[in-house]
Amino acid sequence: MSEVFTGNFTQQEPLPQASLDAAMAVLGHGRLHRYNLTPGETGEVALLEQEFAGFVGSKYCLATASGGSAIGLALRAVGVKPGDRVLTNAFTLAPVPGAIAALGAEPVFVEVTDGLVIDLDDLDAKAGQAEVLLLSHMRGHICDIGRLMEICDAANVTVVEDCAHTMGATWEDVQSGRHGAVACYSTQTYKHMNSGEGGLLVTDDEDIAAKAVLLSGSYMLYERHTAAPGAEVFARHRMDTPNISGRMDNLRAAILRPQLAELPRQIARWNERYRAVETGIRGTPGLTVVERPEQESFVGSSIQFLLKGWSAGAVGEVLERCLKRGVELKWFGGAEPVGFTSRYAHWRYAASPELRQTDGVLSGLMDMRLPLTFSIADCELIARIIRAEVGAVFQAREG
Repeated sequence: MSEVFTGNFTQQEPLPQASLDAAMAVLGHGRLHRYNLTPGETGEVALLEQEFAGFVGSKYCLATASGGSAIGLALRAVGVKPGDRVLTNAFTLAPVPGAIAALGAEPVFVEVTDGLVIDLDDLDAKAGQAEVLLLSHMRGHICDIGRLMEICDAANVTVVEDCAHTMGATWEDVQSGRHGAVACYSTQTYKHMNSGEGGLLVTDDEDIAAKAVLLSGSYMLYERHTAAPGAEVFARHRMDTPNISGRMDNLRAAILRPQLAELPRQIARWNERYRAVETGIRGTPGLTVVERPEQESFVGSSIQFLLKGWSAGAVGEVLERCLKRGVELKWFGGAEPVGFTSRYAHWRYAASPELRQTDGVLSGLMDMRLPLTFSIADCELIARIIRAEVGAVFQAREG
């Protein structure tokens, strides 16, 4: 009888007890707003900003209401205006081009490779079309960031990094988000720390940091930010920068601080699960594993593989057969957006010419979450199911 997986692909682990205790302390005193402090109190949000800046090695950090709001603040802080063009990956999630469109700016999509990273040759060809690149490390895959920065520096392109899927990842031992001018992270439930919604912005540029704080809605209370530049920097921008709000509150920050301390251990656990699935599916006829470069230290909270050259009907059959056995695969090549699996052709507010290379990649791209509620044995079972069902459909196609 065929094996069936009975786990839940959206069930996260409970928050650690330290997060529950910290949350109860904030609820007990009622000072949830980040600026509602007693004399001499630093506040949970400011403490989180200090600690996250230390974790990634940045000078400045701002905690925000969401990863998307962090991106929007970053784009405004580096000077993106209505009508500007902004380069970005063609393979990403909708909030990335959405943040560009929200400014009245125009996304310029760059092709992606079958390594699921931005195509650096296409970026080189398009670099002169914009002054900003919003680089999405989509699904935790990091490109040759050294070469990317060479291209962007030569073309005077400012790099904003979307690190929603790479919190704690590195490239050549440098934290993800530390190459561009500013980086944005997410603490939404399905990311690497869980506060339901939330985001973090980091930079070493004092003017970008000050503008981001003012944009986030500091109400001239910026002196209460302890991971921010001095008052003289804010003085240059405070009268010219609009308040658009987007702050994190003390409750979410309190929940996150204990999780940040545990993040290295959690990353090791994710990667154990990733490698268990990767090992189990490697060598499956018709299936291509996405190889990880040796310079990259990643966070395997999800896994992707390719069914190169498969028809939409055959891919759909794999999805259906796996689902019947309890394995939820997502497909970025579908004709219609489903949940989070949309692609550039679906974003009609961001019109783009056809990107044949990207279309070819996405047409066979399978995506699967790996929550830490899965055991290693669960991951091995999932891999056996994928291997069996992909192999069965492939054999039928070949036959």
